[in-house]
Amino acid sequence: MWTSSAPLSNPIEDNYVKKDAVFIREFERTDHVEVRRIFCEGIMERVPHTAYRGILHQTQTQFLFALLTITCFVVTKSFALTCCVPFILMAVRYYYSSKVIRNYLDWALNADLADIEEYYMKPTGSCFWVAVLEGQVVGMVAAQGREDDNTVELRRMSVDSRFRGKGIAKVLGRRVLEFAMLNNYAAVVLGTTAVKMAAHKLYESLGFRRTSGCEDYTLRGMSRSPLERLFFQIRYQHYRLQLREE
Repeated sequence: MWTSSAPLSNPIEDNYVKKDAVFIREFERTDHVEVRRIFCEGIMERVPHTAYRGILHQTQTQFLFALLTITCFVVTKSFALTCCVPFILMAVRYYYSSKVIRNYLDWALNADLADIEEYYMKPTGSCFWVAVLEGQVVGMVAAQGREDDNTVELRRMSVDSRFRGKGIAKVLGRRVLEFAMLNNYAAVVLGTTAVKMAAHKLYESLGFRRTSGCEDYTLRGMSRSPLERLFFQIRYQHYRLQLREE
């Protein structure tokens, strides 16, 4: 039974997407280059978001950076040097954000995105779609079925930055929900480390509800060295949309 209060289709948004002739189809081998490009660009956008926006949600890091700044002034008595400390700390934070996220990107490109057909198209209960506009791939999303709890995981959703704001991401998300219902899954789940609120609002508009979270998530590619732990933290949030009761 469909238990979400969010409708699966919005005529206004559907008409807006149709006007731009966007349609969703299953992944084909020739899409591989464009899919990897969109994924890479989307992941690398997270470097500044994680380094700068992310700190707004990390009170312990804010306190530590303030303490280091004050300590610098107490030790050196130099206003000029003390004023430089926050900029130095944020520069180092950006460096570690870039390092970790690039490592994660390398891992992903050599994991499921290395062979999308084998990972998503061949297994029963999984699939990968692309959004196409005027013959060009402009977005993607994957669904990975999980037999152990009869859920499907929404993965790898990304839209080319040049084509955002057209409702493409929401249409991609709905395609996963339709796939889940057609295959009798009990729920759709997803996990995200996105910092931008727009991503979370999108999931909520589709009917997802946040169920859990972790303030210091270990991302693939992290070494967990002391410096990395000091300058890189990322929040992980888990969402679920219940389709029917079991």
